[in-house]
Amino acid sequence: MTTRSYGRRSVDTSNEDKVFYPESGLTKGDLLDYYERAWPRMRADLADRPLVMQRFPDGIGAEGFFQKQVGEYFPGWIETVRVARASDDPQELVVCNAKASLAYLVNQACITPHLWLSRMDRIDTPDQLVIDVDPPGRDFAPVRAAAQRCRELLDEVGLFAVVKTTGSRGVHVTVPLRRVEGFDEVRDVAHRLAGVLARRHPEALTVEQRKNKRRGRVYLDVARNAYAQTVVAPYAVRALPGAPIAAPIRWSELERPSLEAQSFRVENARARLGRADPWAGWRRRARTLRSARERLASIERRES
Repeated sequence: MTTRSYGRRSVDTSNEDKVFYPESGLTKGDLLDYYERAWPRMRADLADRPLVMQRFPDGIGAEGFFQKQVGEYFPGWIETVRVARASDDPQELVVCNAKASLAYLVNQACITPHLWLSRMDRIDTPDQLVIDVDPPGRDFAPVRAAAQRCRELLDEVGLFAVVKTTGSRGVHVTVPLRRVEGFDEVRDVAHRLAGVLARRHPEALTVEQRKNKRRGRVYLDVARNAYAQTVVAPYAVRALPGAPIAAPIRWSELERPSLEAQSFRVENARARLGRADPWAGWRRRARTLRSARERLASIERRES
């Protein structure tokens, strides 16, 4: 047992030498160390936001699971929020507002936190729109091109966007929003944006959900723009060999031929965390969708 102190809070961690990543020997203690370093960057995105825990008690070499509901054994100082579900009883979800909370989750073998697109005080009103750019294979070049096309269209409709590698296969193009529209309105705009892109670039992009109908094209997935859906947290570690992280990047970095979805990992994250934040000030660029919706309708009429 080890005690880690975080201001007024302390977390008793267990089995820090337990290997979570067999191919590299990365341990639970290494993961705790990483998240402690990453906390200053993660804090603003985690704040006041329900999350879902992706846990691997025996490391990534064994089967993991997603946990939504807070365990009865969680300490009382862990913040939570009660959320309603259409078909289920209300659930009590974790809200990670402190470094100690994040450390506690990692000690529970939560390797990857996944975040809601809304915050606890306005749970029905998202503060971001996300386009998940998902490649058909391992080649990352089509992802780079597709993400830039997303950005071009978002510029056309007057929306600012940032981008992050997912640490898995593709990237997330993320638009900060003022909390005015509900999930239905945000999802509708996201679907329409993706539709315009797929019609403009039918040989490269698709909105077809069935993999056997994508025919080697990049899939623009906007299904995450719905109540209770989640996205991987910025700087979260993925449960994949090499311990890649979901890394916020600058748009200029996306142009580098060497960039891949898993370029950034726990082992090389220290240098990146020591540099300027590529997403600094991005939430101050939030807009409502009213003007974008009008511009999008004009584009749809012109291009139909």
